[in-house]
Amino acid sequence: MVPPVIETERTVLTHRRVSWFFPDLNHIPCRIVSTRQSNSASLLAETFEDTMSAEKTPIDGSSSANTLLQLHQLLTSCSKSISGGNFSQSQTSVSELINFLDSVSDASISELEPGAKENAFKILSGIYEFLCSPSVNQENIDALSFELPKSASKFAGVSPQCLEISDNIIHRFIEKCSPRDMLPILCEALDSPNKTVQAATYVCPLISGLSDVFISLQRRHFEQIKVAVPVVVKVVKAISTESDYEDTELETLFERIVVNAHSIQTVCRKLEDGENEKLRALLGLYVLQILALVSVSRNYLHFALRLASILPYSGISGLGLITGYSVDTMSHIVIGEDEEDCLSFSSHVYLGASLSVVWAQKHDEFAQAAKFDFGAIKTELQNNPTKRWQAVGMLKHIFASIDLPWEFKRYTVDFLLYMTSGDISNKLEHNDCSLYMTSLFSSLQALTMIIIYASDTVLRKNAFEALKRVLGDIPNSQRFDILKALIKNSDSSSMVAILLDLFRGEMHRERILRTSPQKNEALEADSKTCQSTLFWSTSILELVESVLRPDTGGPPILPDNSDAVLSALNLYRFVLMTEAAGKTNYTGLRSKNNLQKAYNEWLLPLRMLVGGIAAANKNDIDQHAVDTVCALNPIELVLYRCIELVEENLKHLA
Repeated sequence: MVPPVIETERTVLTHRRVSWFFPDLNHIPCRIVSTRQSNSASLLAETFEDTMSAEKTPIDGSSSANTLLQLHQLLTSCSKSISGGNFSQSQTSVSELINFLDSVSDASISELEPGAKENAFKILSGIYEFLCSPSVNQENIDALSFELPKSASKFAGVSPQCLEISDNIIHRFIEKCSPRDMLPILCEALDSPNKTVQAATYVCPLISGLSDVFISLQRRHFEQIKVAVPVVVKVVKAISTESDYEDTELETLFERIVVNAHSIQTVCRKLEDGENEKLRALLGLYVLQILALVSVSRNYLHFALRLASILPYSGISGLGLITGYSVDTMSHIVIGEDEEDCLSFSSHVYLGASLSVVWAQKHDEFAQAAKFDFGAIKTELQNNPTKRWQAVGMLKHIFASIDLPWEFKRYTVDFLLYMTSGDISNKLEHNDCSLYMTSLFSSLQALTMIIIYASDTVLRKNAFEALKRVLGDIPNSQRFDILKALIKNSDSSSMVAILLDLFRGEMHRERILRTSPQKNEALEADSKTCQSTLFWSTSILELVESVLRPDTGGPPILPDNSDAVLSALNLYRFVLMTEAAGKTNYTGLRSKNNLQKAYNEWLLPLRMLVGGIAAANKNDIDQHAVDTVCALNPIELVLYRCIELVEENLKHLA
């Protein structure tokens, strides 16, 4: 008779058995089993012989028979050493068994030998028969539970039949061992996939095993599931971003991930209010991360719909997701002030939250499954500038993602255009977006990347329109700072040119406002706000200088930066001519010191550079030389006009 299993909460006794059998796993709790000797080794031999004789399919060749015989010997050795209390020998026996199984799985996956897959199936079946044998006591199963789940999972990529047996082996361990003990074992196996195995199939039995463990847990559900969720997300993230997996492999993986999420939902229903709230929040964060990975991987609608149906259970609203409020609330419940936990959960949560609204825009059935009132979301965002800024900040996660398909970015730009349509600037200056400056800047910077790199002309055009609308949605007091930061942090000459043109447009708009008949009324209504939003300030000098005399010193690199240089010269000429015509000096450009600085440090060195490059390529008929001269021609024209203007202003000051 198999001796009874005795569980205890005493930590000292709990760790004693682990320390002699697996000294490197002392942190994993283990169950205490009676050490009474048994005759399991002899019964095992009889059982295994019966199993071999009962094979309906004959073994082809001596190799398969020898492999099964070797498995028989290794299992017998493990059983004897474990039951006999020979701790050193038991550790050696288990290591030999695991090495043997790994060699078989490696050979089967690489198909180095004929019949390797069939042989792997028989070996795996032999392991399962052993675990199900009544002659194997609990002590043997506990000892093997540390390593066999990982080895069995390596067979999952051999064939669908091996995947099924791998599932059965892990399920058997969960049936016979404490779920609390199996959870860290499965997590460790998940977190250390072997490079020789197919990761997408390797993790499938382990994830299914975690689903069974979650449901079988008797206490401390939240704390234990919270440990497992980041491990699962980390592994799935690594797999989903690779492109060398077949659709069937990824579908099998995501099917099990969705089932895993539903198992957490099942546990939630059994818990009382306090624990239930924590686990529902954890479930919401988990689902959002998996939704992001589903979107990155293959854009699976059927999995996205099943995940969407879980969102309402976690108390998530569409508006709360797109503004980040729901994510922040759930994170506070789950993580609190723990920065380490925050890092493990935050990677894809915000991406999944923003993608959920884009999914709802793409597919009505997603909005229905998630119970999103998409029309109400759009209306609220159009009417509430604070929530609109929050939403723009959330969309940066989509714009900046290098793994998402362009299709999602196209839908996100369309959503942004709709969100910023209408008269959104009404009473805008009475709102303060300083709290959202960082996220707004990040979103705008990511939008510039779409404008630069998108191959779709329509997408580039819409992204530029969205960029202008978002800038227009920001109060003037902060718009200048964001535009200036975008210009200084852009590596693209063409984008710098575009942004400088936008800056010049803002200056022109404010000049019209200043000279309009309503000037006095505007100043009286809000003099402080009007003065603080003027783009006509001394900061324009710093902006132009950043292009015409970069931080590296000397003139800019040409023709690489031709677009930016031409735009900066046009901006300088525009400001100088406008200030001279109005006999003003808001920007300080017309002061003697600044005129001399521009003349000696910006314009003359640039004239020398342009002239030298033009002369060197003048008689060259090479296409690159022709293109270079063509790029420098407009720069040369505007440059000489700027020099003339500076000289004229200096004469008046003489």
